[in-house]
Amino acid sequence: MPWFPGAMSCKSKVAPSVDFDHSCSDSVEYLTLNFGPFETVHRWRRLPPCDEFVGARRSKHTVVAYRDAIYVFGGDNGKNMLNDLLRFDVKDCSWCRAFTTGTPPAPRYHHSAVVYGSSMFVFGGYTGDIYSNSNLKNKNDLFEYKFATGQWTEWKVEGRLVARSAHGATVYNDKLWIFAGYDGNARLNDMWTISLQDREQAYWEEIEQSGEIPPSCCNFPVAVCRDKMFVFSGQSGAKITNNLFQFEFKGHIWTRIPTEHLLRGSPPPPQRRYGHTMVAFDRHLCVFGGAADNTLPNELHCYDVDSQTWEVIQPSTDSEFTGINVYEIHMNRFTFWFVVCNLSLLNCNANFSQMPSGRLFHAAAVIHDAMYIFGGTVDNNVRSGEMYRFQFSCYPKCTLHEDYGKLWENRQFCDVEFTLGEREEKVLGHIAIVTARCKWLRKKILQARDRQKQESDESGSGSQKDSSGRSSRGPPLLEVSIREADAQPFEVLMQFLYTDKIQYPRRGHVQDVLLIMDVYKLALSFKLSRLEQLCVQYIEASVDLQNVLSVCENANKLQLDQLKEHCLNFVVKESHFNQVIMTKEFEHLSTQLIVEIVRRKQQPPPRVYSDQPVDIGTSLVQDMKACLEGAGHEFCDIILLLDGHPRPAHKAILAARSSYFEAMFRSFMPEDGQVNISIGEMVPSTQAFESMLLYIYYGHVNMPPEDSLYPFYCFMCTILLVTVP
Repeated sequence: MPWFPGAMSCKSKVAPSVDFDHSCSDSVEYLTLNFGPFETVHRWRRLPPCDEFVGARRSKHTVVAYRDAIYVFGGDNGKNMLNDLLRFDVKDCSWCRAFTTGTPPAPRYHHSAVVYGSSMFVFGGYTGDIYSNSNLKNKNDLFEYKFATGQWTEWKVEGRLVARSAHGATVYNDKLWIFAGYDGNARLNDMWTISLQDREQAYWEEIEQSGEIPPSCCNFPVAVCRDKMFVFSGQSGAKITNNLFQFEFKGHIWTRIPTEHLLRGSPPPPQRRYGHTMVAFDRHLCVFGGAADNTLPNELHCYDVDSQTWEVIQPSTDSEFTGINVYEIHMNRFTFWFVVCNLSLLNCNANFSQMPSGRLFHAAAVIHDAMYIFGGTVDNNVRSGEMYRFQFSCYPKCTLHEDYGKLWENRQFCDVEFTLGEREEKVLGHIAIVTARCKWLRKKILQARDRQKQESDESGSGSQKDSSGRSSRGPPLLEVSIREADAQPFEVLMQFLYTDKIQYPRRGHVQDVLLIMDVYKLALSFKLSRLEQLCVQYIEASVDLQNVLSVCENANKLQLDQLKEHCLNFVVKESHFNQVIMTKEFEHLSTQLIVEIVRRKQQPPPRVYSDQPVDIGTSLVQDMKACLEGAGHEFCDIILLLDGHPRPAHKAILAARSSYFEAMFRSFMPEDGQVNISIGEMVPSTQAFESMLLYIYYGHVNMPPEDSLYPFYCFMCTILLVTVP
């Protein structure tokens, strides 16, 4: 079970009467024990709700986080708009009204609130009397609340910023950024900014946006992660989608985040929705709640900015009990945590965590490593005064895919050379990874190796050249001829073998779509189901009115029936047909395809539904696991010696995942191909050593508890201390 120990920063202390000598193994250190709070990761916990005498239940409000408190402003209680300011102390779990002086903003909802420095800034929103439906209007005013003094101040700012509500707002580079919203007549997608450094010189400035600008929308969240602003879904009328967009502050460029790389069967993006929240934590964006096609879902969706993948975070079902203490021990510059349970208290103090129900127009903020969600509209249009806490996890990112990707890009330690197509173009690769990922190429490599053995008088003689052209010891490059593949699509296929993904080119561009079709043809020939699905999803998502006929003709030529069917169905759609047949490309289309299009338009074939699961093939992790467990044994080219016991391994894989092995193999590769594994006189256990290999090959860690106190833990994670016999 994963635990999040509290902040425990006590350092190991040296005994006062002893001069601590780092080179002396007899130096003595005190062991210090610290007790601290803990929390199960991915756990929802219901906190005390806001009592009515403190503040009304509400929705369409804002929350911000400042130090160890959540501040709630405005919203509506179902009858009236509000402008009170509430404070929730996350340490004491207590509610109160925040101290205020000066004139606060008028009661409002669908406004925005951000924190800059030691102040909260409230912008815009909808004001008036919702009970009598009078004086309702959008605002473009800007107020500052100083946390230290409780003073409200209105900023009088020049500029032509349109009054709005239900917009997005964030702070970046000392500026407040406002995007889109609703002006009372139409949805917007403009962007404005204002400097928050000097009130006297502040003015509104419109930003000239470029790229794939999101459609006009409202009731959406924004979040900043990795110096980019992200926008997900929202109310966009007929254009509402579940697209995720990112905005680069430096170039003012929008980009739609593609989802074509997400395989069927893998977690899809959340449904399109509005009135939801999105917060940033570490490298993740977390989306909760909202109204999704007349439902109120309560799953927590997480988007990894680095891998560009979505997942649904499964909440912990652990109960909350007080029979646990967390001990922290400092010893020799290492820190360890031990969890001690008082079993007699497990049953009597159980208080199960509760997930929030589905809701919309709630608000969320992050303090430290937890997300807090307050209020919102729940079933039957009921306002909520509930506060929930969700404990994030913050594990180090596994760089497995990136490391193998760098190995492919750098082309170091290559031991196979593919000769491709009629032009006999050359592409280098690594036998260990290629044979682990593709059975078709594995067979080709085995055949080529057998031929090489027959043709060579001395096995392993000669010299080879690495990717930089420098000579190195070892057998010559294995030459494999593949006449049915050209270099460009084959390199895309190789990129997939190393990283489990392909870098998609320009979406919808004809030449790029045709390239992916060639890759798809290779994937079919090489029986790479996972790559097949990736290519099909990309091509189907890229087909449009401009390229559909070119894609259809190429699919017919390559005998790619599934893609051809998709194109034909696209052409005969009522909204597409007249536009397609009026193009010049249609005039030059083959007679066979013209006949098929006309007949399909006159008599569409019946739809065929299949409930058979889609075979998405094996992943990089699965294939490298099988390689370590024996499938790649015949391609091992290095021997690791643990206490005299040999363990065959693969040089390219070790070098890709460990900078120490990379440097050793480049500079002083052992002539006999054997490497001793030890740390001074200490030899790690077999289980700990195998745990290291699991991590190197496919990113899995299974460190046995009895070995966790060894400095070999560092060896497994980052510092590989290896001696050459």
